Amino acid sequence: MTSSRAVPGARPSGLDGPTAAPAVDEPTAAPAVDEPVASPAAGPTPPGLVRRLLRGQSFSAWLLEVIRFCAVGGTAFVVDVGLFNLLRFGPGELLGEKPLTAKVLSVAVSVLVAWLGNRYWTFAGNKRDSRGRELTLFVAVNLGGMVIAVGCLAVSHYVLGLTSPLADNIAANGVGLVLGTAFRYVCYRYVVFTGDGGAGPPRPAPPGAARRRDRAPAARR
Repeated sequence: MTSSRAVPGARPSGLDGPTAAPAVDEPTAAPAVDEPVASPAAGPTPPGLVRRLLRGQSFSAWLLEVIRFCAVGGTAFVVDVGLFNLLRFGPGELLGEKPLTAKVLSVAVSVLVAWLGNRYWTFAGNKRDSRGRELTLFVAVNLGGMVIAVGCLAVSHYVLGLTSPLADNIAANGVGLVLGTAFRYVCYRYVVFTGDGGAGPPRPAPPGAARRRDRAPAARR
């Protein structure tokens, strides 16, 4: 009987090729997950009514708009008073004997200055494409503000009987000025300057959009 002994280093029969190395599982790459992007501190979300009134603005942007509106109004007031006095009492006294004409001209120029300042600075992002229609609405709103100031003076002088110079100034240039200014601002914001500002720059992409676009081709490969 023939005994078979394993020869050291011999390869088992039936394996013609080289010995296969044991398969090792390669680590698979984890799918790309967008990392959360920290959003700027926005503070508490305002109520729905406040959001609609702000028209998508932040409170700081709205406050800056109010400051610009007041600056433009102050400039227009200086132009009105200065031009009126210049036409009446300035060199040559061009309209020295025509105070009403001087006042009409000074008011017209001051309204034009106010319109340009509000259109191209205060409400530059909401100016209308039609300048003529916008200017017409702007003049109508200013006439409404003047009616409010005159109405306050009429009520104080003729209804309440407050006829002193101080009372007239408080009614016309105090209460009337404040109410008329508030009326003009509200109308400017929600009636006059309600356009899209013309061809503005494109809106910025939301955070993380660029990162997702960069990773998309790599995921397809």
